[in-house]
Amino acid sequence: MSASVMTETAPATPKAAGRNGRPRWFWAAVVLGGLVVLSTVRVLTGANDIDSSGALMAAIGLAVPIGLAGLGGLWSERAGVVNIGLEGMMIFGTWGGAFFGYHYGPWAGILGAILVGMVGGGIHAVATVVFGVDHIVSGVAINLLGAGAGAYLAVRTFTGLPGGGPTQSPPLEQLPFLSVPGVSDPLQTLEQKHWWLLSDLAAVLRAVTTNLNVLTIIAVLLLVVTWWVLWRTAFGLRLRSCGESPVAAETLGVNVYRYKFLAVLISGGLAGLAGGFLVLVASNLYREGQTGGRGFIGLAAMIFGNWRPGGLAGGAALFGYTDAVQLRGGGDVVRAYLLPIAVALVAWGVWQWVRRRKGKPFVGVPMVVMGVLALGWFLSAPSVPNEFTGMTPYVATLLVLAFASQRLRMPAADGAVYRKGEAS
Repeated sequence: MSASVMTETAPATPKAAGRNGRPRWFWAAVVLGGLVVLSTVRVLTGANDIDSSGALMAAIGLAVPIGLAGLGGLWSERAGVVNIGLEGMMIFGTWGGAFFGYHYGPWAGILGAILVGMVGGGIHAVATVVFGVDHIVSGVAINLLGAGAGAYLAVRTFTGLPGGGPTQSPPLEQLPFLSVPGVSDPLQTLEQKHWWLLSDLAAVLRAVTTNLNVLTIIAVLLLVVTWWVLWRTAFGLRLRSCGESPVAAETLGVNVYRYKFLAVLISGGLAGLAGGFLVLVASNLYREGQTGGRGFIGLAAMIFGNWRPGGLAGGAALFGYTDAVQLRGGGDVVRAYLLPIAVALVAWGVWQWVRRRKGKPFVGVPMVVMGVLALGWFLSAPSVPNEFTGMTPYVATLLVLAFASQRLRMPAADGAVYRKGEAS
């Protein structure tokens, strides 16, 4: 049984990644290559906002709540509990952050968002772990409960306060923003030169050194801590074994109920923190419907990331970036992306055609056709219609999930109902 548990968790170790032939610098090369492509597209099309520091700052602000919600889903599902109730837990967190933030200050608001989010996580844990309720049914119920309870609590607690009302809170004090002194202005000057690659590097550096909220830094640290705890500690190994084979974990003396319950509580706390970010950083007040489906997007980012922190961060960054550029650059930036998409589709189609098997003469042809159509769209249209521009983040997320589906591997016992004593 011990070998079984270790076999299930082995692919998550760095050694396993090394055996797959992927060097440590692989992802750094991918990021640098992506920046080279963006810089080239910017120069060719004149869409300077495609990777401007302003767009990247906006992307960071949009990505953090999605990443925190996805991180909550990661903790829960690594322990074997599917959590589609992240949206409801985020709603709990928005109210908790606003209520405690108004009465006791922003840091108390963050603590309140976490604790109230954990209430939602605790309900989900009791339903799924203790009573064996179907995880999907419980998650849907949490989302409905979050929406209803959030609206009710807002009416009861914010009505009559200065600037408050039944659907919003009074203005709240925000958490502090931090900058590295002495670097913002020189980097901005270099960025505005619009030189190939050099200005793009300056934009990236300015985005990560200027006006970063303290909660953004905490979110990044939580991502690193999650990786270290789940993949570098005995606690994390036991928790992940509950999501891979709870019966085998039980035979090794692991209290499966305890680990599952704790993981779902942490999941709720992180989702609540994501809601707190929305009210105390992204804006300065609570509004009804403020989460806007970000809990579901965080769940998609976690799946895109293959249930791993690094991939989750990439998925959240993808959605945050596409959302930011369509909000700031509109149709011009989205149109600029048609050029690399067209080139990539044609190259992919040609590669498939060269490697075609006997009896399949048309392999790769559809890709080439789509690439030619994308290039024609790029050459003929001065910009992309606003109706399509607003769909960009969702289309990009769906396409990436579709192309990444073949390599996805969820925890083996994720969503399975477990009863104590099944190993006997």
